[in-house]
Amino acid sequence: MGESNALAALPQRTLDGWHRFVASGVLAPLLAEHIVFRSPFVQSPIPGRTATLLVLTTVVQIFENFRYHRTFVAGSHDVALEFSANIGKWQLKGVDLIKFGETGEMTEFEVLIRPIKALQALGEEMGNRIGPELARLKRVAGPSAE
Repeated sequence: MGESNALAALPQRTLDGWHRFVASGVLAPLLAEHIVFRSPFVQSPIPGRTATLLVLTTVVQIFENFRYHRTFVAGSHDVALEFSANIGKWQLKGVDLIKFGETGEMTEFEVLIRPIKALQALGEEMGNRIGPELARLKRVAGPSAE
């Protein structure tokens, strides 16, 4: 219980860059080329940097009053970030689960969101904005993305 976890230096640098991205909307090369993104809307992972960039940059545009509250470090290459935001009239809470590779880039990014009404509103807005493009990127990635 008294164990103290600290994020390794390279993942910490990437995490700092992530917070800059959220604040500015400009995403530096924080994502591994073969990152796996897990969305709360779809069962199968969304593979690759291009699709993940599309999802993350769109979400940042949709969320209102977005802010991180707490950071949980689960070892030298894993972190969970608790956040809140609004989508129209819906207030939501969520967690970003991020795994970093040895070079510090994000290799896995999973999002959990509640309540269901806020998640549905986000899913609808995402579908309206990027649904066809995201489906195309998943098809290009191949059967493992299905």
